[in-house]
Amino acid sequence: MAWLLVIIAGLLETGFAVCLKLSQGFTRLWPTVAFAAFALGSFGLLTLSLRKLDIGPAYAVWTGIGAAGTAIWGMLFLGDLVSVLKIVSITLVILGVIGLQLPGSAH
Repeated sequence: MAWLLVIIAGLLETGFAVCLKLSQGFTRLWPTVAFAAFALGSFGLLTLSLRKLDIGPAYAVWTGIGAAGTAIWGMLFLGDLVSVLKIVSITLVILGVIGLQLPGSAH
């Protein structure tokens, strides 16, 4: 259950990063409100998950989902440049997060 909270928190992190961009420096009301809601939800769920999980792997999964999700969203919907290097880099982030969860990486 704790890992599910981390995954949802990571998806919410993607949401707050995208809304931060869309808020145009907190000058647009609804993207700013959405940013605050996503951020509170993301940090809240991460906090709850840390009651049961080690901080290193949980934080890595949270930031990995957020970073990869935000980069992918930007390329798909916000006109960010798509390149082979970006796609390879996103893949490496995801593989690194998975590597932290492989047998032998936990106590």
